[in-house]
Parts: sequence; C-alpha cells; structure tokens
Amino acid sequence: MIVTLIVACEIGFWVLLAAGVTFRYLLKMPRTGLALLLCEPLLEVVLLVVTAVDLKNGADPSWKHGLAALYIGYTVGHGHRTVKWLDGHAAHRLGGGPKPAGPPRYGMARARHEGSVWLGTLLAAAVATGLLQLAVWYVGDPGRTTSLESWQATAWRAAGIHGLIALSYAIWPKKGPADRSPEPSAPHGARKTREREGARR
Repeated sequence: MIVTLIVACEIGFWVLLAAGVTFRYLLKMPRTGLALLLCEPLLEVVLLVVTAVDLKNGADPSWKHGLAALYIGYTVGHGHRTVKWLDGHAAHRLGGGPKPAGPPRYGMARARHEGSVWLGTLLAAAVATGLLQLAVWYVGDPGRTTSLESWQATAWRAAGIHGLIALSYAIWPKKGPADRSPEPSAPHGARKTREREGARR
C-alpha cells in the first residue's frame, strides 16, 4: 500500500503542477493556479499520515517506510526547485514571459550552482533522517527498526556522493570558451626554418 501511495503521490505531484500552470497561463486564472500549486505539500502530509498509521496498526518497519521518508525528504529539498523551473518555462511558452535563464555552465558560477543544489540534497537527507528517527522512537523496538536505520545511512550516503560531485566543480571548474586560449603560434622565423627542413627531406 505504501509503495502504491508513493507512486500516486509522484503522479499527483506532476498532475497538480500541470493543472496549476494551465490555470495560471492558459485559462488566465492565476489565483486558482496558485492554489493548485500550493496543494503540493498536502501530498507529502497524506503520505506521512498513512505511513504513521501503517506502523501504528502493527506493520513491521520495512524498506517501504524508509522509501516514503526519502520521498518526502526529496520533495522538501528539491520540490520547490522543480516547481520554479516548470513555472518559469510555462510562463515563457504559455504566458509570453521571458525565457528563463538556465544554470551557469562554466567556472565558479557553475560550482556555486552545484553547491546550491547540493544544499537541497542535504536538506532532503536531514528531513528523511528526522522522519525515520521519529518512526524509530514511535516503534520503540530496536529489533524491528534495523531497516529504518539503514535508510538513514542511505540518505547520508547519497548526500555525500552528491557533495563530492558538487565539490569537483569547485576543484576543477569547467572552462568556458573565453577561457580556452588558442595555442601560441610559432614565430615567423621558426616557421621558415621548419619549412626549409621539410623541403630538404
């Protein structure tokens, strides 16, 4: 049931996004569209309540409950970014607004962007860990909460890997076209010398 609800929440997330931008830009009903977009957090509340009820009714904590916590954490950490991205593109394509600027591609600007995205992953891991810890305390039986604790480690492992990837952009910043200087050309005299040597061969 929990897995089905996670899938339903994911589908509902995109359905509400599509409905929100449709009302805002196609039907010219910005308040209704905003109300639909603000309903997004209700999906996570429903998932959280159902997960807690499932545990209260005697269900053994399992990977399903851990996955639900990670899904809620991801939505908290990155959901706003997804909504902003889709709303910006909808405003451009449907509402005649300016084309949204993409993320920086080069240099330290790209490194700062990647660091900002990583902070969202860090928040997601913190939220998931907090929810899982509440579930551990709620169950109150160390012998039944091993799977929940393993999901806590999974959340921080993912955040650590993402952090290393983001750090690589700061250590080895990607160079833009303007930073790639052409190879210095050989002096005129050196070119003549090479041409004469080539002619002798």
